[in-house]
Amino acid sequence: MTTIQTIWNGLDWSYLTNMLLGVIPALICITLHELAHGVVAYWLGDSTAKDAGRLTLNPIRHLDLMGLAMMVVFHFGWAKPVPVNMYRFRNPKRGMAVTAVAGPGMNVIIAVVFLFLYGLLYKPLHGEGFVLEMVYLTAYLSLSFAIFNIIPISPLDGSKVLGAVLPARQYDTLMRYERYGMILLLVLVASGVLGRPLSTVTQAAFNKLFIFAEWGYML
Repeated sequence: MTTIQTIWNGLDWSYLTNMLLGVIPALICITLHELAHGVVAYWLGDSTAKDAGRLTLNPIRHLDLMGLAMMVVFHFGWAKPVPVNMYRFRNPKRGMAVTAVAGPGMNVIIAVVFLFLYGLLYKPLHGEGFVLEMVYLTAYLSLSFAIFNIIPISPLDGSKVLGAVLPARQYDTLMRYERYGMILLLVLVASGVLGRPLSTVTQAAFNKLFIFAEWGYML
């Protein structure tokens, strides 16, 4: 028993703890991102997401395990896409673009709100490092999720926005290769080819938005 306890106490749990710390922020970012897609699509006349039970705050309904793992490990990832029927929109291309933008837009709002909360709670919760770190990480992950998703590679949201300005034939060609887009993204992020530039852009944008934390701190 003593030997087992010694081995147990000697293990470095910091890496696992840091990964678990990222799960809740990632679930918040993913759930609200997909919910925003579904709600905006519903407002524009498409009830597909509502009919599929995706207008919900239940993260399990929006979860893609690989995408969640990528969010926690690399801070870039994805969720299970909300189903959308663009042909139910009055203007299909425009409706699809607005619906696509809603997800990243929601993530920017989350980042701003959680940065403000971080500043507001910094003094009263200064001794509670875990809570503050989770609030801070939620803001950062949400912004990185927004930036990652505006990349115009299918099936990310940026490809849907790009489709709104492309002629129908080119858009159909883009959608034809959608299944290969995720494989390409995985390779680019894991290899660092895409991951490093995305981290640089995210950090720069995060620094700009940090003013909201300063406003919260001054209250």
